[in-house]
Amino acid sequence: MRDIVLIKGDGIGPEITDSVTEILAAAKADINWIPALAGMEAYEKSGNPLPDETVELIDKHKIALKGPLTTPVGSGFRSINVALRQRFDLYSNIRPARTLPGVPTHFGSVDMVTFRENTQGMYIGRERWVDEEQNQAESIAIVSRDASERIIRAAFEYAIKHDRKKVTLVHKANILKYTTGLFLKVGQEVSKDYPDIAFNDMIVDNTAMQMVIRPEIFDIIVTTNLFGDILSDLASGLVGGLGVTGSANMGDQHAMFEAVHGSAPDIAGQGKANPTALLLSALMMLEHIGETEKAEMIRKALYRTLLDKNVITGDLGGDGSTRIFTKALIGNMR
Repeated sequence: MRDIVLIKGDGIGPEITDSVTEILAAAKADINWIPALAGMEAYEKSGNPLPDETVELIDKHKIALKGPLTTPVGSGFRSINVALRQRFDLYSNIRPARTLPGVPTHFGSVDMVTFRENTQGMYIGRERWVDEEQNQAESIAIVSRDASERIIRAAFEYAIKHDRKKVTLVHKANILKYTTGLFLKVGQEVSKDYPDIAFNDMIVDNTAMQMVIRPEIFDIIVTTNLFGDILSDLASGLVGGLGVTGSANMGDQHAMFEAVHGSAPDIAGQGKANPTALLLSALMMLEHIGETEKAEMIRKALYRTLLDKNVITGDLGGDGSTRIFTKALIGNMR
């Protein structure tokens, strides 16, 4: 049995994590959940939105499933998610986006995975005012050869493992010649080690346009932190939104799986929360620990459940609730 840290999160977090853990239990996933606190609940109890005990549990058990968190205002944290990624060097953010049965979209053939470098770029927080009047500010982006190579290599290794055919490196090297220029150069070098995987590069603005015109041309996208943040949300929008896409943050030693949507406190406790995104993240987690057959069984049941308007939640156009959806999905596994 695998020990995995469970952070239920804030707002709708407890509802959707209870749904997901119930589904995994029904599938007989061999998991022992280790509960931990983070976010607003932790802040209210201890004055720290990311308690040392939680950090120690993740460090010990290496894997966490996390519901959406609220970063308390004035807590001193820019983002709890960013703090976790930095603390455990979770350099690879992996966001699959796939057209799902029953989920209304404008596209019918989306199946792409975005690899976002998680630790550098514009999100390192090196900002300052240039003048005393605070009329001019600057922000520094960091891109290193080592960090570029490991995220690009991770994308190629994923392609091999998951039978993907192409990696597209996204950059802005025509303007940002040093930072994204280095990222592109490293990608061109790394691609030579993977001759069986097609490789191309694309400027970020053209990528955004192509994604909404011909999303079927993309297989795996690998890019820097800021571009990856934007494009991965765009990819989610192509298939129905953040409520139907999973996410993983991977490092060499630790892994954290989470829904990337917000904690939605306005609907918390009302049975309206859609657990699909966290469930898809949990399926990535099952695959990570080798429970691939159970992940596929749950995925097939999810696809059948999404077709039933009587059980899916209102955000997907249905008449169901979190509880009804959960029960229906478990029934579809039998």
